[in-house]
Amino acid sequence: MTTYEITATKLRQLPDMLVEEVSDFIDFLVLRHNSTRWQMLTQFMQALEIAESDFADYLPNLLDYEERLARGEIRW
Repeated sequence: MTTYEITATKLRQLPDMLVEEVSDFIDFLVLRHNSTRWQMLTQFMQALEIAESDFADYLPNLLDYEERLARGEIRW
């Protein structure tokens, strides 16, 4: 039996709720192995983290963002 067949057999034994979770994880793996889309997602998540931060952290976050932008870690 191949790994694919063994995995498919295990998948058929799971309840629907867990099958959905496995499906989501497969989507994650596919995304992670597409380097362009993965990089876009991580940049989006970093920008979202900055955007959702407390306003008290605005200036330090802005400075951090500008420094990361200058180093080429993120793009405008």
